[in-house]
Amino acid sequence: MKDLGASREGRATSGFDAIAVGRRVLAAEAEALTAQSAALDDSFTQAVDLLFASKGRIVCTGMGKSGHVARKIAATFASTGSSAFFVHPAEASHGDLGMITPDDVILGLSKSGEAPELADVIAYAKRFSIPLIALTAEPGSALGQAADAVLKLADANEATVEVNAPTTSTTLQIALGDALAVALLERRGFKPSDFRVFHPGGKLGAMLRTVGDLMHGADELPLVAAATPMKDALLVMTEKRWGIIGVTGADGRLTGAITDGDLRRHIEGLMSHTAGEVMTAGPKKTVPPGMLASEALALMSDPPPAVTVLFVVEAGKPVGILHVHDILRAGVM
Repeated sequence: MKDLGASREGRATSGFDAIAVGRRVLAAEAEALTAQSAALDDSFTQAVDLLFASKGRIVCTGMGKSGHVARKIAATFASTGSSAFFVHPAEASHGDLGMITPDDVILGLSKSGEAPELADVIAYAKRFSIPLIALTAEPGSALGQAADAVLKLADANEATVEVNAPTTSTTLQIALGDALAVALLERRGFKPSDFRVFHPGGKLGAMLRTVGDLMHGADELPLVAAATPMKDALLVMTEKRWGIIGVTGADGRLTGAITDGDLRRHIEGLMSHTAGEVMTAGPKKTVPPGMLASEALALMSDPPPAVTVLFVVEAGKPVGILHVHDILRAGVM
């Protein structure tokens, strides 16, 4: 059996400069992206309109490298609030067409627009009046002519010199898919809080978690009234183990807090005082439940003074408590 590795080594070019090749490829693809941006026209708006109007899902399809890109585009749509999935065109001809409904919209990818495996998908779209968006370099192709909107790939050579492997064209497909997804999410008013729903795990999910997700609830709040004797207030501080006591008024609003620093300042005759006499009035650092945990962490770290515990307040009333360890355990940095 022929040793392909040895064969490749034998064809190695002397003086080969990998960095130069890498830069040439990146420059070529960057130039193509610039051309693609300049070429955007009303067809892009039309495609976004079709996606926005769809009552169903976005069905992405393509063969070969275009198929791999279509999978990625479907994943991007799904993670930004648009129900989307990938259908392999060859499998579609063997039953998977049944996954596509008249309420859906199809995004078909093919550089040439003539991939024979797409024929049944195109016919199905026409038969059931399913909107079809084509992403192709050839608007006059079978895919382009059948489509309701055509996103034409910019005229650009592939990054390979001698082998016409999909490189620049797939980069343009990915970029156009990203452009569609971002345009669609902005038209829908998609917010970071919505994004978090689709990214509960990993670093991204952690950074989008809110104070309300991580806080300890009302049953763990170390609260006393202003008239509470300090001996009783200290029992609450010890029982709840937060190293802080919140002091509330008759209306339940947070009027102050007692920390270790307050205890030290009133150490002489401490037990003769009430919580209201020892507290620091109006704690400056409180947070609402809807604040991002990353913002709460920044507030904790921002002197003066840096703190490790924050009361979570809504309409002036404490509804929870948050410790820096809760934020760090959640992976928020």
